[in-house]
Amino acid sequence: MTPATDFAIESLHAATYAIFTGALAACSIESAFDRRLRFEGSVLHRLMPDGSGPASINLASYKRIFVIALGKAAGPMLDTLLDRMHRRKGLRGICCTNPLPKTRNWRFRYFEGGHPLPNEDSFEAARAALALLKRTRKDTLIFFLISGGGSAMFDLPLAPSIGLDDTMAFHQALLGSGAPINEINTLRKHFSAVKGGRLAIAAPDAMKVSLLLPDVPLRELDALSSGPTSPDHTTVGDVRDLIARYGLEMKFPASVRHFFERDDLPESPGNKGWRPPFFPRSSRAETAPTRRVTSAASMSGEADAFRDSVFEILLSSHDLVENARTLAAKAGYHVAVDNSCDDWDYAEAARYLLDRFHSLRRRHPRLCLISGGEVTVTLGPSPGAGGRNQQFALACALDLAKYPGEHLTVLSAGSDGIDGNSQAAGAIVDPTTTARARAFGFDPTVSMATFNACPLFTALGDAVVTGPTGHNLRDLRLLVADHA
Repeated sequence: MTPATDFAIESLHAATYAIFTGALAACSIESAFDRRLRFEGSVLHRLMPDGSGPASINLASYKRIFVIALGKAAGPMLDTLLDRMHRRKGLRGICCTNPLPKTRNWRFRYFEGGHPLPNEDSFEAARAALALLKRTRKDTLIFFLISGGGSAMFDLPLAPSIGLDDTMAFHQALLGSGAPINEINTLRKHFSAVKGGRLAIAAPDAMKVSLLLPDVPLRELDALSSGPTSPDHTTVGDVRDLIARYGLEMKFPASVRHFFERDDLPESPGNKGWRPPFFPRSSRAETAPTRRVTSAASMSGEADAFRDSVFEILLSSHDLVENARTLAAKAGYHVAVDNSCDDWDYAEAARYLLDRFHSLRRRHPRLCLISGGEVTVTLGPSPGAGGRNQQFALACALDLAKYPGEHLTVLSAGSDGIDGNSQAAGAIVDPTTTARARAFGFDPTVSMATFNACPLFTALGDAVVTGPTGHNLRDLRLLVADHA
């Protein structure tokens, strides 16, 4: 590679990276909040009501206001809400996130939940939230601030006999299954005491306002953090089908396997067949379920817990993609957007997007192909360090090696700053990546087969490292071509 070509590739790396970081920076939680909501005195106005709940809420009508914030963006979301609300007496709440914010409000309890696997704080945060919600009445208003990552950070098994180690093994089996996020979260919803609408059921009489930063497709919002406040439309039948489809039964620890095998496994709130679960809350070993008599009035009240609920989407993957489109166009690229490979296997998505990329750049030599959403991986028995974005990028690097001397880059990174079990958000590749990797002693095909891409990209200096961003708007893939 000549010095001129080397400089051109480095410049293209910088331009591609700038589109990613610029698009993420433009997704301001504060500005998104102000586009959707405004406080005037004691009244909260919804600026773009979508039909769920009233267009305005008078906070003075409520004696208590609670806030439960969970997920990777819980800290910034909580800070923004408190800043807009100013000081209000009786305000209390819980914040479960990772990492913990440097500055904390004394009115809140903070928990550093685990991710991608739950930890003891995940359990403690869920217990604290359920205890807080027991104090709610009709004169209580609850803000639920929900962002991606909450499925692991905030969890408590529905069956009290299942401990933390087995819960971690359950989550690990799901993450390595190759299933898309909505299917993974179907299983999580039926496993958890705080997912699949069960937080809403825990406060049946209160007014509930859920502010959402989805890391899931907008058509599947009840999958966000496994839908703690949303009615769940997945069923026990869906759960059993998924366990069989992905061969999960023997990958689960015995306690989890026995839980899902129960004949009385309860439907989630929101289903027609839903009934309150019959799992006694105790630390003793699980025994036969104890039936309890539930009156029709009580059943109706719990089933109607979603009636007094408001849902607002603050930001989504759409905003991230549109910001990238704007920046790429300003930089002079012909821009194309293709999100059709959302939830595809990483290798299939790479083949599809690369075919589209090479076809488009024949007509548009300066091209930026943008793709939002997530791809999936099916992990082997002993995966290395990396994640779906680095896996996708390495698959693209093997293709780009066929075009030596051409000015091409592919970047794939997570908006949360984390990719799988690594400290990188993703990686950026070009036609020289595989040759440079081999010069450093790496075999790219082996790294990909063993799901161990992070050491390769770290050695090359091509890992995308942002640190935790306070966001989780899914992933962004950029395929960029410039004049050779």
